[in-house]
Amino acid sequence: MAAGKTERLMNLLIMLLVQRDNVSKERIREVLYPSSHGEAFEKMFERDKEELRSLGVPIETGVIDSFFEDEVGYRVSPEQFALPPITLEADELAVVALATRVWENASMAEATTEAVRKLNAAGLETDVSALEIVQPRLAAEEGSFDVFVAATQDRQVVEFDYRGSRAAEPSHRRLQPWGVVRYSGRWYAVGHDVDRDDTRIFRLSRVLGEARAVGEFDAFEVPAEVDVRDIARTLAPAPPTGKAVLLLRQGSGYTLRRAADSTETGVTGPDGSDDWDRVVLTRVPADLVGAVLGHGPDAYVEEPADLRREVAARLERLVAPLDGATR
Repeated sequence: MAAGKTERLMNLLIMLLVQRDNVSKERIREVLYPSSHGEAFEKMFERDKEELRSLGVPIETGVIDSFFEDEVGYRVSPEQFALPPITLEADELAVVALATRVWENASMAEATTEAVRKLNAAGLETDVSALEIVQPRLAAEEGSFDVFVAATQDRQVVEFDYRGSRAAEPSHRRLQPWGVVRYSGRWYAVGHDVDRDDTRIFRLSRVLGEARAVGEFDAFEVPAEVDVRDIARTLAPAPPTGKAVLLLRQGSGYTLRRAADSTETGVTGPDGSDDWDRVVLTRVPADLVGAVLGHGPDAYVEEPADLRREVAARLERLVAPLDGATR
């Protein structure tokens, strides 16, 4: 699977993080690399270990038994991996709280649960409280997001059907992905279009059906001078412009208030109370729908009507899976 490498690195991180003591290389192989042996395992483990270290994971090496100092083990110390204490102002804390609610990746949460289950099944004693410092908080609504991210890491070509904004019919595309970037409130895959032989950018929400990573790993190299964010700014559609009028409950909506051109305080809100403010934005943020939804019941769209309808439609899509799960 295209996500195999990502899942393997995640499993290795979790295994080393939840161990109270150093775990041997052979035990790691038995649990996480059961089909790899000898030199093949050594190469894969060393590559995975160094990749985690390049991401800032402090993998420690130490003896497993003080009587046999030649037997080396590995672990990740939660104390070394955790972030230092951070002091935030009230509005900054609101932004962080919003981000942790909005940006969650269900597939990675499932991978975490599965990894811990495997470790427990293998008889390893785990301390799952250590995972609190690396809870996944990254989500995208696009179903192809994980495929493109994994293919970017594995340097695999991605095949997919795509409907452009001006295309009547979808087309089949093949992309060597250089990176996945968020711009103007949307996720884009940037890379080399194999069939067009040119640099292209694809909005992931326009990918139809299932995207597939195909072919060999390390099938291409990313040009050294490439800046995927700069490409996204150059090739992606310009951010929307217009005017929006919102009602924000007093004491909330700091991110939206910062972008406001004018504010009227003490207005009557949708619940009939007078503890709301009306803010007018003439430079509309890229993903205003997401920003409004992120503030929950403390934000309401007065105008334009199409923005209000889009907020309601996305909310219905978000709630639908929850309704189905409770039936």
